[in-house]
Amino acid sequence: MATEAQRRALNNYRKKTKSIVVRFYPNESDDEMHAWLKSQENTTEYLKGLVRADMEKSGIKA
Repeated sequence: MATEAQRRALNNYRKKTKSIVVRFYPNESDDEMHAWLKSQENTTEYLKGLVRADMEKSGIKA
């Protein structure tokens, strides 16, 4: 069980960060995408890189 200080620290961290959840359904294409993402060394950096590349392609500075 977390201490009161740990709970406060976690709440503070959650307030400062943003998150997006992606859900995959049990079908062939989603299973393949999920497996691909899980095989990446750093999923967050991989996804951010894809978004940056798409933004640059669209003429938006990342």
